Amino acid sequence: MSGGRDGAALLNADRGLASEPRLLLGGPIATEIRAGLAEDFAAFKARWGKVPTLAIVLVGADAPSAVYLQQILRSCQKVGVDGRLVEIGGDVTPDAVCEQIERLNADPSVAGIIVQMPLPSHISLRTVIDSIDPAKDIDGIHPRNAGLLSLGYDGFLPATAQASVEILKRSGIEIAGKRVVVVGRSNVVGKPAALLLIREHGTVTVLHSRTRDLGHHTRDAEILVVAAGKPGLITGEMLSPGAVVVDVGINVVPDGAGGEKLVGDVDFDSARGVVSAITPVPGGVGPLTNALLLSHLLQAATDQEARR
Repeated sequence: MSGGRDGAALLNADRGLASEPRLLLGGPIATEIRAGLAEDFAAFKARWGKVPTLAIVLVGADAPSAVYLQQILRSCQKVGVDGRLVEIGGDVTPDAVCEQIERLNADPSVAGIIVQMPLPSHISLRTVIDSIDPAKDIDGIHPRNAGLLSLGYDGFLPATAQASVEILKRSGIEIAGKRVVVVGRSNVVGKPAALLLIREHGTVTVLHSRTRDLGHHTRDAEILVVAAGKPGLITGEMLSPGAVVVDVGINVVPDGAGGEKLVGDVDFDSARGVVSAITPVPGGVGPLTNALLLSHLLQAATDQEARR
């Protein structure tokens, strides 16, 4: 396959494809979802006399996380709910983190809890996940919600994985019967995204860090979802002309001018001349993820009030 954007554009021209891909933007979809949620949360307040709180636990400092969390807090304001950022120092003990989560579990004003990833290396992900009340686990990481997902039952879905599938569906891109490749096997994005794509009847292959000849497999994809956390991992030469790409990555890298910028796991410049559609970073999966989290918060809050 010819390398570089010019070669990719020639490939597209030979196959009758536009040289510029369709951008799959999460913002307009998120705006539509939030508009409905603002009305739903207003109705919730009218019925129960309060608004639910979303608690976001941040352990340590992580640049991509800081960007993402500010977006979530702004989204909370837009729909009229309380967003509470709980910041914990990176040198904290695992027990202290779990104690903080337990306090949030016991707080009746908190309807949903998110623990932002990645955690510091000395904090066990399993320990933290097990501490969250499944009824407040609106990002679907607790074993109970993960089990419900694997069985195809109703439960809280990991919002980023859900957004990576929802952006395809809401953009009118057919998944059923397509060759779908997921790059990344994390419990919070890669695995749940693969399960959700199987639900949509895609023929799904999961790749990971030990996959041999990654490009051989990605070039077979009609739909490619990349959630590896490695900037520029996938280049245009690793893509099939006309493929649809969902880039879940959010990485902070130098911008060449002394500052920093956000990029995905896909090298956008080399991919844009090859693919038929692609999510930009930022502006793709991220905004939709935030809106879906708020829809989960509404579900959690409603269920909790109904049980009281």
